[in-house]
Amino acid sequence: MHVFQIINYMMRQIKPLRAYIFAVLIACLLTSCRNVFDVHPYDMNLHGEHDINATQIARIRQLFDKRDTLRVAFISDTHGWYTQTKAEIADINSRNDIDFVIHCGDVTDTGTTNEFRMFRDILSDLDVPHVVLLGNHDFLGMGEQTYEWMFGPRNFSFIVGRVKFVCLDTNAMEYDHVAPVPNFDYMEQQMTADSADFDRTIIVMHAAPYSDEFNDNVARAFNYYTLLFPGLMCCVYGHDHADTSVRIFDDGPMYYGIDSAQHRNYKIFTITPDGYEVERIDY
Repeated sequence: MHVFQIINYMMRQIKPLRAYIFAVLIACLLTSCRNVFDVHPYDMNLHGEHDINATQIARIRQLFDKRDTLRVAFISDTHGWYTQTKAEIADINSRNDIDFVIHCGDVTDTGTTNEFRMFRDILSDLDVPHVVLLGNHDFLGMGEQTYEWMFGPRNFSFIVGRVKFVCLDTNAMEYDHVAPVPNFDYMEQQMTADSADFDRTIIVMHAAPYSDEFNDNVARAFNYYTLLFPGLMCCVYGHDHADTSVRIFDDGPMYYGIDSAQHRNYKIFTITPDGYEVERIDY
């Protein structure tokens, strides 16, 4: 029996006043449920700040483009550990020597709209500019589309202090290895785009070569492409939830793994005209 037929039958069985009260209660329930429950965890009911990376990159360039020394904090894999993430942000804010922050991806556990909103609210407490890469956890459900609306393109780059930061989507497993990930066309284009404005390069990604998310069939090709970037300094990645420093390829650059928020540490890179130094910060 249809729900309204049931209501109609019940109203005929009770006194008019009670029927009126009953009808009002039913109406209130039917109209208020939408405020109690999400329609779907991946509903993409998005509002508020978006295209965050573009806005933050503009801030970075405005503030630091003429600097010959940069102090960059790298964080990663904050999903599931938002309490620790708040402590991480508080630690960064307590310092006065960090220019901007790069998050290496995995800001959500399951890519839900609410997780993205929650992380955005937490990240907004940072006192310094920041950009965010796409992680494999952020792909789940409609997460990829939510990320693109909130933060911007999956592959992006920016130049500051004559250093080019090339931020890549390397989550090949999330495409079942059928999409061009990493995107070599994009990498090739970035080698020469705005070439007069940069002398050195740092490549940032979520998943490093030979991790479970990377397409191992193109790992050596990826190394070849990285070596074509002007003044390649190093590569930085997340995903592994570990603080690591490793030379994955004998002829390739140093790869620095950024730990998860769970383990309460992050890295600061000090980039000078003569090179760079890496410091682990425990909080």
